[in-house]
Amino acid sequence: MNQQRLAVLIDADNSQPSIIEGLLDEIAQYGIASVKRIYGDWTSTQLKGWKPHLLEHGIQPIQQFGYTTGKNATDSAMIIDAMDLLYTGNFEGFCIVSSDSDFTRLASRIRESGVSVYGFGERKTPKPFLSACDKFIYTENLRRDVIAKESVDVTKEKKLLELLRDAVDDAADDSGWANLGMVGQLVANKLPDFDPRSYGFKKLGELIRATEAFDFKDEDPLTNTRGLFIRNKHKKRRYRA
Repeated sequence: MNQQRLAVLIDADNSQPSIIEGLLDEIAQYGIASVKRIYGDWTSTQLKGWKPHLLEHGIQPIQQFGYTTGKNATDSAMIIDAMDLLYTGNFEGFCIVSSDSDFTRLASRIRESGVSVYGFGERKTPKPFLSACDKFIYTENLRRDVIAKESVDVTKEKKLLELLRDAVDDAADDSGWANLGMVGQLVANKLPDFDPRSYGFKKLGELIRATEAFDFKDEDPLTNTRGLFIRNKHKKRRYRA
């Protein structure tokens, strides 16, 4: 199986060590982390929580002194390294781990080269950075030390229901049925930070079932293709069965 080669660049100043296990597990779903680098001033005691994880996970620390007060030298070092790695042509994807909006232009530039960008940051991350990524994952959903949140009552989430219904309509065939995988891709294209875990569900299918707004089938009625297919309940009469 061909897997994407990924460059993982972590802003230690804007990330928490408690995410590392979940972060690397998540990244493994998208490809192989061929490069793993973390940036910061390692002479500072503020980053001591990261140090035990570096050797264990094969992450290369990049030393960056803060030359001027009020200026983030770490960001500049990450951006320079990212562009150097991009120019090698050896990577199909970049994982930028930070909640800093300074990486917005970097993410856009990488995508302009036809390379995927996966962003990882806290919920406070500014929207421009979210939108500049192909996919953005909130690190709160990755922390192993946080007890899983209770599921949200998604039947009352109007914006979510509208998003899912529109995606099903866009992906549907003449019978009104849509492949779940295609629906998920359309949702991700519209909202890079969409994640079922933000609502307390591990999988998209679990979240969609909880809305009680869709019919489900394990086979495409037109092509007899096996898989999970869904249809808007409130529109099913408009299509032939």
